[in-house]
Amino acid sequence: MKSAVETLNPTRVRLTVEVPFEELKASLDAAYKKINQQVTVKGFRQGKIPARVIDQRFGRGAVLEEAVNDALPKFYTEAVNEADLNPLGQPEVDITELKDGELLAFTAEVDIRPTLEIPDYSGIEVTVDSVEVTDEDVEKSLEQLRDRFATTSPVERAAAEGDIVTVNLEAKVDGEVLEDGVAEGVDYTIGSGQLLDGIDEAVTGLEAGGTATFTSELKGGSAEGKEAEVKVDVTAVKSRELPELDDDFAQLASEFDTLEELRADSRKRLERMKKFDQATQAQEKVLDELIKLVEVPMPEKLLEDEVNTRKHNLEHHQLGQMGLDLAKYLEIQGKSAEEFDAELKEQAEKGIKTQFILDEIVNKEKVSVGQEELTEHLMRRAQSSGMSPDQFAQAVVEGGQVPMLVGEVARGKALATVVEAATVKDASGEVVSLDDEDEETAEAATEVVEAAEGTTEA
Repeated sequence: MKSAVETLNPTRVRLTVEVPFEELKASLDAAYKKINQQVTVKGFRQGKIPARVIDQRFGRGAVLEEAVNDALPKFYTEAVNEADLNPLGQPEVDITELKDGELLAFTAEVDIRPTLEIPDYSGIEVTVDSVEVTDEDVEKSLEQLRDRFATTSPVERAAAEGDIVTVNLEAKVDGEVLEDGVAEGVDYTIGSGQLLDGIDEAVTGLEAGGTATFTSELKGGSAEGKEAEVKVDVTAVKSRELPELDDDFAQLASEFDTLEELRADSRKRLERMKKFDQATQAQEKVLDELIKLVEVPMPEKLLEDEVNTRKHNLEHHQLGQMGLDLAKYLEIQGKSAEEFDAELKEQAEKGIKTQFILDEIVNKEKVSVGQEELTEHLMRRAQSSGMSPDQFAQAVVEGGQVPMLVGEVARGKALATVVEAATVKDASGEVVSLDDEDEETAEAATEVVEAAEGTTEA
């Protein structure tokens, strides 16, 4: 076999391949054997029909077509390996010559990974938020915990903000009760804003047995977007009672004996969360600066496929689960179809550039992935997918996606390497040290990479 490579542009090549006919022998034998199993000829047992008879009865052309279809992937792969190419996607193959007994010649055009020059990235400098936990932050955290341990009890008085009312609802549009406009026994916390606009004012001041009507624009259902007259009947009023913020509460809500110990632990936990957020912010900003430094030729077919994949996933998975179509989603977002398409293309380009650049750094810096790192990543991906680790691992192996997971971890480590070389300062101008060996920091880096690439679950 002889092959040659012609560079069409920085991301696309044309392979020209010539195969002497004797190298097709194995594929020709396989073709005769396959046809033998599929046809019957009087006077011959199935599978024992001579080649000359098959040629006479079914045509040599059918055999050649079967043999060429069998041989093309093998010779294409050999040509790719010989040229040391990194193809992206499937090739466009054109058979240019087929002379029986002499020669098979074909061309294959395919997108390839571009060759990238990674400049010195140690000069990257970014500014991130400072890690500052105020007394107000701590008290807010304690109030949220206190709220989780609130109790309710029925009261015989008018409903007020913060109370829980049990209500029956009936919505009318143009004087007609909607089929899906009736609900009974709904618990609602006054002031939460989680039901209908106008309901807070309507039920405030009502006791159990009280009735009110109000108008509201419906947020869903058969009359979505229309003004409805809503009748609300209050069947019960319950007050929420918060536990005292004291040592007894600390013992009830945590493993600590005193409120001060709980308060100190809350401060430490908030500091860890803010440090994680700071690390994530640093990695996102460093990645953006890194992408600006590297010139990445964009394979147009790969970009088109990535845009289509992202759009499909949004429409048929994320929006489908929310009961929305694309038109309604764009309306809610206040975007035109053109603006949406432009944003999607920009996101896809960033995802492709992220993968190309970080893969190049993985090779340059000789980044490796250990079994423990891969296992930890698999566990996290399993949790986010809603599958058990065993189920997720099985799906990954069966889908041949182990290299994909290894690549995700490796690119996360490559980004952490770049962040470590960069200068990260907080809002006050202090240099921030981000330890790329820290498990949470490494996890943040991998998540940043996944977000940029638009990684989907296995």
